[in-house]
Amino acid sequence: MRAILVKEINQFLSHLVGYISLIIFWVVCTLFLFIFPDTSLLNAGYATLDELFILAPWFFLFFIPALTMRSFAEEYRSGTMELLFTKPLTHAQIILGKYLACVVLMIIALLPTLMYAFTIRHFTDPGVSLDWGGIVGSYIGLILLGSAFTAIGIWTSSLTANTVVAFLLALFVGFLFYFGFDALSRLPAWQGTLDYYVQMIGIQFHYQSISRGVVDTRDVIYFLSVIFFFLYLTALNLKYRFTELHG
Repeated sequence: MRAILVKEINQFLSHLVGYISLIIFWVVCTLFLFIFPDTSLLNAGYATLDELFILAPWFFLFFIPALTMRSFAEEYRSGTMELLFTKPLTHAQIILGKYLACVVLMIIALLPTLMYAFTIRHFTDPGVSLDWGGIVGSYIGLILLGSAFTAIGIWTSSLTANTVVAFLLALFVGFLFYFGFDALSRLPAWQGTLDYYVQMIGIQFHYQSISRGVVDTRDVIYFLSVIFFFLYLTALNLKYRFTELHG
């Protein structure tokens, strides 16, 4: 599993597309959080990173599919999946190796955003301090959100040999799970009875809860369940592919 993890990270960083994805992510974050006046952290009027955690789901919806789209799709396209199946690795090890590699890359992409906190601290009055506890809690929520989107992306990549299709599927499913249930809960049929429970099914409900800076075990369990669910679907798909190849 470790060999796959290292291979996936090296493979991502050895392609120009990998660096372009990271640079675009950082540039877009900086533009929205410091240049565009409507969302600039400098115009918030107080020391906060709230805008980062509000916009991050949108950034992740596009960035993470770019991370995951090659995971299995490229193996299918190049025919190396058959070779991978011959290695002394279980399907779980293959999936976890690829998944954890993408999670590591996602965290690497987040690291430069820590500079935003120090930038905000520099431009605020000496007597004003950042809520570091809340920021740490929000970053935990952001990593859990990214990990859930990564599991979705790994699954969609296992469905097709086309990386563009894998990207678009991950974008669609991620959007559906993040915004879909909240939108569904607003329908008249759910109002006043089940709207709260419908919202609880969606990722947005739990991300907004944990991004307040308070880490609730129920939210953590939810994210871990989503991750497990999509990795399990990936395992089922890999089992089907293996059966197709070996009868």
